[in-house]
Parts: sequence; structure tokens; C-alpha cells
Amino acid sequence: MRTVTSLPHAVTEDEHLWIPMSDGVRLAGRLWRPKSSDDEPVPGVLELIPYRKRDMTALRDSIHHPYMAGHGYACLRVDLRGSGDSEGVLTDEYLERELQDAEEILAWMAEQPWCSGRTSMMGISWGGFNALQVAARRPPSLGAIVTVCSSDDRYADDVHYMGGCLLSDNLSWASTMFAYNSCPPDPALVGERWRDMWLERLDNSGLWLDEWLRHQQRDDYWRHGSVCEDYSAITCPVFAASGWADGYSNAVFRLLAELDVPRKGLIGPWSHKYPHLGEPGPAIGFLQEVVRWWDHWLKDDTGNGAMDGPQLSIWMQDTVPPSTAYAERPGRWVGEDQWPSERVVPLRHPLARHRIAEPGEQVDVVPLTVQSPLSVGQFAGKWCSYNAPPDLPYDQREEDGGSLVFDSDVLTDRLELLGAPVLELSFAADKPLAMVAVRLSDVAPDGKATRVSYGVANLTHHHSPTGPQRLEPRTQYAVTVQLNGMAQAFPAGHRIRLSVSTSYWPLVWPSPESVRMTVFTGSSQLVLPVREHDPSDDEHAPSFDEPEGAPPIAVTSRQPGEHRWTVTRDLAQDSSALEVVKDLGVSHIDDIGLDITRRAYERYSFVGDDVTSTRGETEWHMGFTRGDWSVHATTRTVLTCTATEFHLHAQLDAYEGERRIASKDWTRRIPRDFI
Repeated sequence: MRTVTSLPHAVTEDEHLWIPMSDGVRLAGRLWRPKSSDDEPVPGVLELIPYRKRDMTALRDSIHHPYMAGHGYACLRVDLRGSGDSEGVLTDEYLERELQDAEEILAWMAEQPWCSGRTSMMGISWGGFNALQVAARRPPSLGAIVTVCSSDDRYADDVHYMGGCLLSDNLSWASTMFAYNSCPPDPALVGERWRDMWLERLDNSGLWLDEWLRHQQRDDYWRHGSVCEDYSAITCPVFAASGWADGYSNAVFRLLAELDVPRKGLIGPWSHKYPHLGEPGPAIGFLQEVVRWWDHWLKDDTGNGAMDGPQLSIWMQDTVPPSTAYAERPGRWVGEDQWPSERVVPLRHPLARHRIAEPGEQVDVVPLTVQSPLSVGQFAGKWCSYNAPPDLPYDQREEDGGSLVFDSDVLTDRLELLGAPVLELSFAADKPLAMVAVRLSDVAPDGKATRVSYGVANLTHHHSPTGPQRLEPRTQYAVTVQLNGMAQAFPAGHRIRLSVSTSYWPLVWPSPESVRMTVFTGSSQLVLPVREHDPSDDEHAPSFDEPEGAPPIAVTSRQPGEHRWTVTRDLAQDSSALEVVKDLGVSHIDDIGLDITRRAYERYSFVGDDVTSTRGETEWHMGFTRGDWSVHATTRTVLTCTATEFHLHAQLDAYEGERRIASKDWTRRIPRDFI
């Protein structure tokens, strides 16, 4: 990324300011704005997230907020109540109080003498979610939003559940917030109240995983904050972006298709990161795109080209060998003037015996059975990649041995797919509760298989996603499994592989019993979204500047971190485990003299074919040190199950120096609800 030191406007920064809420709670903000805004007010941009503006996001914030401020915007980064240096307690994501706070902050911004009265919201992940949710509430000053790596559907397409199945990232994400909620505010900003504020958080933030596990179906809990419930509520322009390695790329397609406002979509090769910091690369000049977007909608510069070019810009990915990490993903930018695109044609391929047949080919109905071992899924990577090697999927041959596999004929020509593949599955199962995982892979001539898309489905949802029904064993059903959206070019000489399994652990929590599934060929079909090749693609392809940003703050590594992703198998005990270490070491933020320690450990294990032996456990360690002030907290979470219940155990220990000031313990038994 190119560091820009000379910006159109000189920038002034308020490192800390208090923003009063109507209930008396004060939220902590950090503000960058042009010095000239004292006399010439500018539009405001809000990013509202719980990840600690003072330290955890300070490096990232220093790159893009001053950059946008230098282009004529007042950029306000606020800690959610109960997080960072804000007052109050944070007890869950996207609460009604959070969205009310956002509206009040926007109103506060619009009334400041340095603000023109026009505002916007932006954010990645949590900040992208609440930007969409607040847009649906139509605050009067909000003129446009930028949402990155977010979802319009909190149940069907978020970190908690997928296709009605419980994701292990539900545990991982809950454990992350468990750790963040155990962190204190900074005494340098909040003063002597810091300890009381910390104890209030430790006592009252709660165990979020308990709540999330008590809502295993789509109910009002998940409908709240899901803008897909009423797309028409959003009336301001929306710029939505994500990456193919991210968990949230599907939402970009849906927002473009369903919103009736000016909108643009962008999907690159990236993981869960802003596109100007995108990994795997290539990263792009996303901040330039954002500034143009704001200029168009907040400054009425309608001739600046922000709405020129395609509605959807995507990175058409070329083939790569299966790998746990790569710096750059080969491919090219292509654009679609609208989505859905008339250039994408669905081709229906009947499934034959272990083969993907050609469209229109006559295929016999043959029953094929599969009962997958629990080891299928150990090389799946994370549901949402952070490009923290090696959280991308590994060679799928490791998974295909326990799956039902269908291969296409060798491709004689290059084939490009854009959109969501669909499997129309005709099946029967021998148990009343079952799930299916479906993977699409690019198979090279040497046999290496790179996963390019996948989908999972709770088969009790075959009738309705809101009214699951137990399956009648050995009764034939039909279900549609939608895979994740994709853009992939398969070269001549390769094959397309469809793999079907009855488990996908630890990405998805397995069914209560080991299931034997029958798939009926002929009546099962794979629908591929084929993008017709256009020789003029290159002439009309979207192009982006090189990534730019403001000079980052100085951060010194005190102790290096460590990343490990280890699969083990103990043949004597017939036990297997995936162990993940994400240790960020010790970092020193130079300008505030603060050392930060962060370490996460996750372990997902099972024994033999016993689905009730599955176990997920996490441990986080967070620490902060400045001079004589030293605090740290350790959080632990363990999730196990029986055929009828989830068993949840969690612990929290917090220390000031060597003195333990808080210790909490939770034990919960939660009934399984069609999962």
C-alpha cells in the first residue's frame, strides 16, 4: 500500500471525546477532520464497532480515517457502549439500544459546527452490519453507506448458522467477543473509574454463546437486524463489498438484486479484510473508491464517475493448486452492468453414477449411498478466512475419500462460472435428523482438487426454513442446496468435481446420529451459473488504482506471534483433532506507550465415528501493560453434546497485576432443536 503524506486538506485529530446518549451513557469517540472544517463544514462518516479504537483497531484506523478526513470528511470512530473506552455494558450484537445509539450519534454529528449536516456510515463486519441496519431505520441525515463483509440475513448467512446447520464459528466468534468483553477501558482516558467500569463489564456482559444456542431456528431474535426482512426499508445508496475468501460474499449478490436504490457491488479475492488491505491480493485503491462514493452522494459531485462502470465488479479467479496460503490470487477484473446478469445462464447437469453428466443427457435413476466419517471437514479451513495461514481449504482429496464424488468429463474449453451453483438433491436418509455438505472443486490433471465453493443444509428444513420437520427414514425427499457465490475460471484439461458428504466437522456441528444417505442419480441435478465469455471483457473491465492510505501509527513488536493449524490422529485411541493457534504476540503502540498481548487457542476433536464425542474448546488470553499498570484476562469455553443436548461450560478469570479480581463460571445444558 502506498502511504500518502500530502492530502488535499490538513487534518486535525481529537484523540478522545465523549458523545452523550439519551439515557445518560457516554460513548467514546475519536475524530479526524479537515482543519478547514472550523469554517467550512464537511459531511460526517461514522464507524461504530466494539473493537477498541484506542488500541486494537488503532493501526487500521490510522490508515483510512485520516485519509478520508484529508479528502474533506469528518471521520468519527466510536466504541460501542460497553466496549473500548465507552461507558455501559455490551451484552449482545446489534441490540436495539446499539441501533438507537447509532441514530443519536448521527444526529449529534449533524449538529456539530464542523459538520455540513449530511452523514454516512461505513464499516467492515460488525460495522458493515450496523450500517445496513441503521440505513433501514432511515435517520434523516444519513445520505449513503459503505458496507464491507456483512450480511443482510443474520440467521441463514452469518457466522452462527448456515443452511440451518450450526457453524463451529458460532463458538469461535462467541469466544472472541467473550475475550474482548473482558478487557478494561484505558485509565489514561477514563481516569480512576476504569476499574469500576471493568468490573461492571466482567459482571454483566454475559455468555453470548448461551443466547445464540437457544435460537437454533429462524425466529424474531434473528429477524431483528436482518434487512432481508424488508429491503424496501433502505432508501439511501449502498456500496457493498466483500471477498471470495470471506464468509459474506453472498450478501453482495442479494443486495444488488433486491435493493431499489442506487447501489454498487465489489467482490475481490480477499479474506475478511478491507479491500485496500486485502489478502490474498491483489489489494485495490478502495479508499479512493470510497471517497468518490462520498463525494457523489454527500457533496453532490455527480459528475465524478462514482456511478460509472459496472454495477458489480468481481475478480474472476483463475485456477490455483490447493494451498493453505498464497499472497496473490491469479485472475482478472470483470464487470456486470446489473445483477442478476443476463450473461449468466444456468446449465442443468444431471448426476449420473459418480459422474456429472452433460445438459440434456439421459441418465438412469441409480441409488448411491454415503455415510461419511467425522474426519470429512478437517481440511475445510474456516467458514470466514482472515488469511491467517492456513485457514483456507486444503487439497480436497483428503475429504473426498469419505464423500460421494461426481466428476465431469475433462473440459475441452475454458469454462467460467459466476454466481451460486445449486444442487437439486433427491435423497433419502436412515435417520430423522440429517445434514448434507456439498463441495464444488477444480480438479487439475494431476488430481489435485481445489475447493471453489460449498454449501451445507439441514435436511429437516427441506419443506421450509422456518418449520423444520423430522425425516421419515428411507423416504425419498427433494431439497435444494445453494452453494456460496463464486467467480471461477476452469481451464481446458481440468474437471469439475461435486462432492457430497453427511458430515463436515468441524466447520459444521454434526447430526445427532451418524447418517447413511442415499442419493438418487437422474433426479438429482447440479445447476451451474455459466458466464458467457465476451471478447470485449478486457476492454470494458473495471480498473482500480493502487491501494493508498494515510501513514500508519508506529507499532513495535515486543514478542513475535505464532500461527499453527495442526491436524492430529491418534490411532491407538482412535481420536482426531484440529488445533488452531492464533498468537499475535506482544505489540507496543508507541504513541501511547501501551503493550498489548493477544493469544487464541482452539481445538476441535472427536473419537471414532461417535458424533456425540465432538468437542470444541477455546481459550483466549488478553493483556494490557503500561508502566505499573498491568491487567490481563483469560477466557475458556467448551462445547460438547449428547444426541439431545448441547453442554456449554465457560470460565473467566481477570487479573490486576498478579491479583485475581474476578472469576466466573458458567454451566449450561441447551436442548438440540432439529440440529
